[in-house]
Amino acid sequence: MKPLLKPPRKPDPDRRPTEIELREDLAAAYRLFAIFGMTDLVYTHLSARLPGPDHRFLVNPYGLLFEEITASSLVVVDAGGEPAQETSWPVNPAGFVIHSAIHLGRPDAHCVMHTHTLAGMAVAAQDQGILPLNQMSMEFHGKVAIHDYEGIADSDNLSERERLARDLGDKPCLILRNHGLLTVGRTIAEAFYWMYYLEQACRIQLAAQSGGVKLVMPGESTVARASLQFTSDASKGWLPWQALRRKLDREQPDYKD
Repeated sequence: MKPLLKPPRKPDPDRRPTEIELREDLAAAYRLFAIFGMTDLVYTHLSARLPGPDHRFLVNPYGLLFEEITASSLVVVDAGGEPAQETSWPVNPAGFVIHSAIHLGRPDAHCVMHTHTLAGMAVAAQDQGILPLNQMSMEFHGKVAIHDYEGIADSDNLSERERLARDLGDKPCLILRNHGLLTVGRTIAEAFYWMYYLEQACRIQLAAQSGGVKLVMPGESTVARASLQFTSDASKGWLPWQALRRKLDREQPDYKD
């Protein structure tokens, strides 16, 4: 009989991870996005801020599938998305406009995740945002901002960066109208938590709407109470992240390479 796994120790909220730790966590996030069906071929990005005052970030090399990302393949870029290291792979500066806007506008956004999922894009085309149809959905009450569509975000419209940061405000989640979803976190684990469950909320919404019957939603006070029952400290998402990392260690250990 195998010994039971020991529960991991909670992280020190005042300790910033090293570059190696960030690389492994971010590579793990890319692999998990592939596992959970939240990819768009080689498009969209997950980014993480590196320690230091010079606004450098880790991002995926342009052209790799998320399932191919490894810790060492991640590219260091500056705030404009230009490579800050030697790399044989291109990066996508235009695609980094959204990420740079959030990283620069939100000092606590150490990780930014952006998706083009079917469910996320479908809800991004709806007027009302996330409906409180389920307990998972209710966690997002008051936590989801909206940014109206301005065309493909690229370096020709850098003024949109200010509006992106303004629209997100202090919330952890953003619906990009007619585009997709975005989440931020103080850690990669937290940003992943928000994205995973935001995606679930979108899938639940579409499934419920497709039933063709009247939808039942709790009253405002009940939704607000349910939202407050979810934790929101600096270790948000940390516990499931440890389990997910163990899953990858067993099944795809090369993500650390």
